Amino acid sequence: MALKLADYKTDVHNDWCPGCGDFGIVNAIQMALAEMGIERDKAAMFSGIGCSGKTSHFINTYGIHTLHGRVLTFAQGAKIANPELTVVAVGGDGDGLGIGAGHFVAAGRRNVDMTYIIFDNGVYGLTKGQASPTLKLGEKTKSLPSPNTNSNVNPIGLAVASGFTFVARGYSYDVRHLKDLIIQAVNHKGLSFLDVLQPCPTYNDLNTRDWYAGTDLVDEAQKRHSRIYKLEEQGYEPVVHYDSEVEVNEKLSQALIKSLEWGNKIPIGVFYKNELVSPYTQRVKDKIPNYLENPPAKQNISKNGHPNTDISKILDSLEV
Repeated sequence: MALKLADYKTDVHNDWCPGCGDFGIVNAIQMALAEMGIERDKAAMFSGIGCSGKTSHFINTYGIHTLHGRVLTFAQGAKIANPELTVVAVGGDGDGLGIGAGHFVAAGRRNVDMTYIIFDNGVYGLTKGQASPTLKLGEKTKSLPSPNTNSNVNPIGLAVASGFTFVARGYSYDVRHLKDLIIQAVNHKGLSFLDVLQPCPTYNDLNTRDWYAGTDLVDEAQKRHSRIYKLEEQGYEPVVHYDSEVEVNEKLSQALIKSLEWGNKIPIGVFYKNELVSPYTQRVKDKIPNYLENPPAKQNISKNGHPNTDISKILDSLEV
């Protein structure tokens, strides 16, 4: 029987603030899973700490609520152990680009076939609105006693530089476009990153829904349009077609330049896509030929409650 959108929803009470962009992101993930028809026992949702960390409770697949900044390590381990699993990791900009920044960069080198979605609102919403790594230098949101003293991280630029092979940005209030981006990210053969701009109505009074809609712009012609525009509608081409260092560098440079656009015009869509880089599971298979047929998740580690592995020699070597 075909699964419906309702099948991917849970009865867990959602206590996010009214108007939070997180609702749109969760709806988009559920819509994407339903449209793709991914069986719930073949998918796993990993989440970090923060408001976005609750996501794994609201989506009716396997859900793993992990540690602050460590969601990528758990998610990559699950995918490597069970390559048949559809793995989606989610976390906030503070979770993934603050304490988790080292894991973010390291993940790009591996190119594990999974998707990572950052809920990007510029603040630590769960802990009362401190400046997150994506809040720009000198900006002062309502809960900050003084303007932010740190420069911001560019999530798209960092993902491109780190080696992610699918890099995109969505907007939480354009749910259908976001759903399409998530489907592209999950279908991509390699490590996908999706930065989602997400207004925080409680603590970020700068990048609000109205601000993204452009209602504060002085120019009347601009005011009729959102600050947000779609790359695909501008003829932007993000895909690497040939295994050529020249083309790869051109596409990487193009993505980096586009990622710097902010202010009155903010691009969303796919910035970079390269499926010519081998996924991590293929790299493992090159070393262990039967890896995909007999991955760790399918191996018996015990029989009738007794472990199959004899570690007595290891224990003997540790005797003092």
